Amino acid sequence: MAAAGDANALGRYLRARRELVRPEDARDTGHRRVPGLRREEVAFLAGISSDYYNRLEQGRDRNPSEQVLRSIARALRLDEEATAYLLEIAAPRSPRRRRPRKPEKVGEGIRTLIDSWPLTPAYVHGTYLDVLAANRLAVALSPFNAPGNNGILAAFLEPEMRELHQDWEDMTARLVPYLRSVVGADIEDPRLVEIVGELSVRSERFRTLWARQDVKHKTTGISLLRHPQVGPLELHYEKLLLPGTGGQTLITYHAQPGSTSEERLRLLASMNAPDQQVGGTPATADHPRAPGHPTTR
Repeated sequence: MAAAGDANALGRYLRARRELVRPEDARDTGHRRVPGLRREEVAFLAGISSDYYNRLEQGRDRNPSEQVLRSIARALRLDEEATAYLLEIAAPRSPRRRRPRKPEKVGEGIRTLIDSWPLTPAYVHGTYLDVLAANRLAVALSPFNAPGNNGILAAFLEPEMRELHQDWEDMTARLVPYLRSVVGADIEDPRLVEIVGELSVRSERFRTLWARQDVKHKTTGISLLRHPQVGPLELHYEKLLLPGTGGQTLITYHAQPGSTSEERLRLLASMNAPDQQVGGTPATADHPRAPGHPTTR
């Protein structure tokens, strides 16, 4: 698999999406040796010449007009988010000197806010899904929600995450398009290259999902968990972008009022309350009660 930084990002994106379009959406449904549409079929559907489309996909022409890109997006059946991503990666960029990345920090107001929610697991992640802050109940829900971990590395590489998430297949299928949506066209950032490189080497499932180049900023949904202390949980999650933070996102979980999951969440909160001690040390986000796990970079 190619590294995240790619001089022909546009061409790779076009090819990945072309291979995912159903052949029956094209004019020719006969025998074919490749998945998805042929290049000439995309060109026909987009109303451009086959030679021009070939140049775009091969990286020999990197300055298509917005009109051409939108025509190609329609031919590839891209939704609004995927079309916006296509326009972003195709936009010309001036060479710039990349400055060292500053450490991401969460404001004290947000920390105080999430710590005041005793029955709402909540944490904050940065642009590349590094966990920056978490309240007590979020860490009790999963030790990988603790600051210092990375959400996508943990999801694919830690066996405990697969045991925790009953919907692990669906969860990971949502997570990769979400990462692309928050990163956008800045695919050459060293932190992203590091994450994608490690996952590409160690996880076949990640390689498959990343190669699809799906983009989806899903901000609400349901997580199905099997917690080792309290059992099955059905929790609704919300992802809220924090304005003025350069990409930090607040993640919260809640159970349906009156549900069994709410009862179990209350039990988990009581088991991890500040007055509950482990060897004389309060269970906090820095010292979670959950069994120790290696910190994911």
